[in-house]
Amino acid sequence: MNGYELLDSGNGAKLERFGEVVLARPCAQAVWQPQRPARWKDADATFDREEGNRWHGRSRLPKEWAIDVDGTRFRLSGTDFGHLGIFPEQRAQWAWIRETVAAAHRPLRVLNLFAYSGGSTLAAARAGAEVCHLDASKGMVQWARANAALNGLESHPIRWIVDDAHKFLNREVRRGRRYDGIILDPPTYGRGGNGETYKIERDLTETLRLCRALLSDAPRFLLLSAHTPGHTPVVLSNVLTQALRGLGGAVSAGEMLLTGAPDVFPLPSGAYARWQA
Repeated sequence: MNGYELLDSGNGAKLERFGEVVLARPCAQAVWQPQRPARWKDADATFDREEGNRWHGRSRLPKEWAIDVDGTRFRLSGTDFGHLGIFPEQRAQWAWIRETVAAAHRPLRVLNLFAYSGGSTLAAARAGAEVCHLDASKGMVQWARANAALNGLESHPIRWIVDDAHKFLNREVRRGRRYDGIILDPPTYGRGGNGETYKIERDLTETLRLCRALLSDAPRFLLLSAHTPGHTPVVLSNVLTQALRGLGGAVSAGEMLLTGAPDVFPLPSGAYARWQA
């Protein structure tokens, strides 16, 4: 049994199963009515943002638990912001990363920016890539390292970096380091450990300019995803096409979806654009 499933959505919320744990959490884009209203009583806990961020029934949740998603293990824990340490709408991207790295038939060096708990890092590493994993949060980098250990990748060549994305990218450009593949999932708004701020509408084009400068002489891919309202597949495709003009290859784009059984509405949860050589 896959460790993740979308059970239902509607009325501004989503009902999901993570292993044996069922959770209801806010989801503004679920503007329709629930299809399986009786299922919602099965929720072990709910999270809302009506009076600040808070869990209801958090005492019924394990402090930590692990699930398997398409052959990759993830450690989960309920955070104060309602996150769990996984964004399962990225499942299709993780599969694409594995396939793209494996199809190169040579060792690739991959950079994963805004890397969170490491789903994309694990996908690239499982396919044989050498990976540089970067996030501004020390706690999230530690979480990602724990996920790597869960998957037997403790000794795999992964650089674990806690830093501001643009500071790191500029240093890598000066060092002359290059990457065959780059993955980035920039936040709508982020804050670094030294007070740096990141705003996607202000900073994304500069991020992509720096990424372009870091691509190797024979790059294989660049994967951009975002959860920011208004940053649709067309928007991401346009900025990526512009940033990589002259490289050849092809850009494709689409919505990231949470999915469940065939009779459950797929739930849009962000957008992606991919460039592939």
